[in-house]
Amino acid sequence: MSVPRIFDMALRARRRDRAARNFDAHGFLYEAAAEEMLDRLMDVSRTFRDALVIGAPTDMLPIALRARGLTVQVADPGPAFAAARGGVAISEDEPLPFAPGSFDLILCCGTLESVNDVPGFLVQLREILRPDGLLLVAFVGAGSLPGLRAALLEGDGDRPAQRIHPQIDVRSAGDLLSRAGFAMPVADVQSLRVGYENMTGLTTDLRGMGGAQCLASAPPPLTRSALLRAMIRFAEGADPDGRVRERFEIVHMSGWRPDPSQPKAARRGSATVSLADALKGGGKTPDA
Repeated sequence: MSVPRIFDMALRARRRDRAARNFDAHGFLYEAAAEEMLDRLMDVSRTFRDALVIGAPTDMLPIALRARGLTVQVADPGPAFAAARGGVAISEDEPLPFAPGSFDLILCCGTLESVNDVPGFLVQLREILRPDGLLLVAFVGAGSLPGLRAALLEGDGDRPAQRIHPQIDVRSAGDLLSRAGFAMPVADVQSLRVGYENMTGLTTDLRGMGGAQCLASAPPPLTRSALLRAMIRFAEGADPDGRVRERFEIVHMSGWRPDPSQPKAARRGSATVSLADALKGGGKTPDA
C-alpha cells in the first residue's frame, strides 16, 4: 500500500536549515519538550548505554545524555542542524542509516509531526532499538495553534486552503505505537500557552523554529487583503493586556521494544497507566 505524500521532505530540510541561523531566539517549544523528556527519563530505574537523539537543533539533549555517561549519536532532518551536532542528516521517508539493535534509548524530539509514514518510521525506530530498549517521542500535536488556524480561515474566506499541518491527537499516538509493535505504549500531553502581540510574531517564531508549513501540495499565498483579514481576526482573540495566548499541545509518547523479561499485557481496559508510571520500571512494570 502506498503512503500518501502529505509533506515535502526536501522542503522540510530547507526550512530547518533556514531556521538553523537563529534557532535559539525561537526554540522555546523544543526546549520545553526536551526538558520534559529529560524529566521523564529521570523516572526510569534502569541504566542505558547507547542513545540516539533525532531532532537536535541545539546540544541540549546530547549534552544531558553524555553527562549521564551515555554514548550519543545525533540525527536531524536538517543537514545544517545535523552537521552542527556532528550527526547525520536523515529523511524519515528513507531507511535510517543505523544497524538493527544499535541503541537501547532513542529520543525523538520535534520531528514526528511532519513524517509521511508515521507507522513505518516508528517500526524503523523499533528495529534499531535493542530488546527492552526505550523510545521517547515528543511532537506538536492536535489542538495546537487554534488562534492561527481560525485567523487563516477568516483570511481565506469562501475558499479555505490547508495552511496548517494535519495534527496527530494523543489517542492516535498510543495506537500508532501499538501498531508499530512497541510494548507498554503510553501517550499524554504537555500544554503550553504563549502570548503574542500580533500574528506576525507567531509566524516569525514558527519559521524561526523550522515549523513553517512543508506540505507537498503548497497552498496559494495569501493576498494582501486576505492577510489583513487574518491579522485582524487573530488580534480579536487578545486578552485584556493586548496579547493573544496561542496554544501548543506537545504530545509525549513512550514505548519499549518487546523483550521476554517484560510483564505480559493486562486485559484491555483493566487498568490505566500514566506515562511517568510506565517509565519507572525501566521496562519492568507490575501486572495490573
